[in-house]
Amino acid sequence: MRHAETAVLTTVGGPAARAGDGWPYGALVLVATGADGAPLLLLSDLAEHCHHLAVDGRAALVFDGTRDHADPLTGPRATVLGELTHSDDPALSQRFLRRHPSAEVYADFTDFNFYRMTITQAHLVAGFGRIEWLSAESLVASACAALAADEAGVIAHMNSDHADAIAVYAGADLAAGWRMVGCDAEGCDLRAGARLKRIDFPAPVSDLEDLRATLIALARDGRAAPSQINE
Repeated sequence: MRHAETAVLTTVGGPAARAGDGWPYGALVLVATGADGAPLLLLSDLAEHCHHLAVDGRAALVFDGTRDHADPLTGPRATVLGELTHSDDPALSQRFLRRHPSAEVYADFTDFNFYRMTITQAHLVAGFGRIEWLSAESLVASACAALAADEAGVIAHMNSDHADAIAVYAGADLAAGWRMVGCDAEGCDLRAGARLKRIDFPAPVSDLEDLRATLIALARDGRAAPSQINE
């Protein structure tokens, strides 16, 4: 979920939706996650799925992690079930827009709203024979309160003073222009133009000092393995 740039949103709609007897309707959407891992969306009231959500807030998001697999059916994918509701939390909207800067063009339109999913459960298919249902508790992370409150400051500091470290995280040359666009207890998000990368931390961080130590260690380990630079 943290790695995904898009997901397939499924709502219950169609002509019979108001009678509670609608059909599943799927649409490709941009997706981000909050500090706790809850999915975040930016949707237009004019879209078909928003007409459905106005009647029934239940939805599913399908996350596809099979892109790098020669046989897609051996790769991971998850269907996350929950309820989508409007969010006016500026921290969530800023987190979404940093991940998807192209959305800034229309984010302020009066018909667009941010949504947050309250997860109910998820169905994970991690490959052949690796299938299980997951509880909401297993998907929602414990957010680092200090980091959640100062995420924008952490990102600004890293981009301003530590561009070289960010390039190491991305496994790229400094000229590639990678920048940090998100940071939470479980990892950080990097973007260079249309390219997006998720860097997972070895373990969740508990406070800002723990984050600092983790970022230093990632840079040190990356510099010790120059053969991994691929751009």
